[in-house]
Amino acid sequence: MKMMRKIIQIDEKLCDGCGQCVPACEEGAIEIVNGKARLVAEKYCDGLGACLGECPTGALKIVEREAEDFDEEAVHEYLSRKKTEEVQPVAQGCPSSKVMNLGPSTCECANRPDFLKEKVSLLGHWPIQIRLIPPHAPFLKNGDLLVVADCAAVACHDFHERFVQGHVILMGCPKFDDQQEYVAKFREILIKNNISSLSTAIMEVPCCSAMLGILRKALHEAGVAIGVHCTVIGIKGEIVKEGVEKP
Repeated sequence: MKMMRKIIQIDEKLCDGCGQCVPACEEGAIEIVNGKARLVAEKYCDGLGACLGECPTGALKIVEREAEDFDEEAVHEYLSRKKTEEVQPVAQGCPSSKVMNLGPSTCECANRPDFLKEKVSLLGHWPIQIRLIPPHAPFLKNGDLLVVADCAAVACHDFHERFVQGHVILMGCPKFDDQQEYVAKFREILIKNNISSLSTAIMEVPCCSAMLGILRKALHEAGVAIGVHCTVIGIKGEIVKEGVEKP
């Protein structure tokens, strides 16, 4: 039923598709579609504006207009349906989801002749995709986590030497993957594994900045107070900016 009430309004001209508003909306009322934030349905928006503070361009505002009434029951059904649809068949035994610790060890790498060292992968575990890593994976325990936007690994020519060694790698795309699912996954990882440090490597493009918002929200929900070391990589592979976001 339509009624006069407060509801989110999105200015498409100002929206750059960064996606930081998506994890901020507990009701899942906002999605990124074709590079722009979109209201999924009026009935999913409670009009409270929790997403407003996350928008770096000011594309979001609360307006009062005639809209479908907020339906809390419909929100619960929608979120449950999304969660069911996102269950991956790989959980049924696909080799790509098999948890493995990889070699060689750090000592073996150190003792390898110089001419062979550059041929060795420094990756210490498998899988690396965020959606495939179970929160109970043994390599997460007390780990130094590095959350990587997948484009960064291709753009940065010395990615392995600069980032991989000594880190547990979790890779994904904050624009095309489900951000609420990421928040839930990181929250569970943080709660269960006594994480030693948390870093992220993202691209300078606006949509990548959503990864920081995801990690902030996961840390808040998990009640974990650690800083996030963020490295921003340029499209040509240069380091644009880096620093630590304190808790």
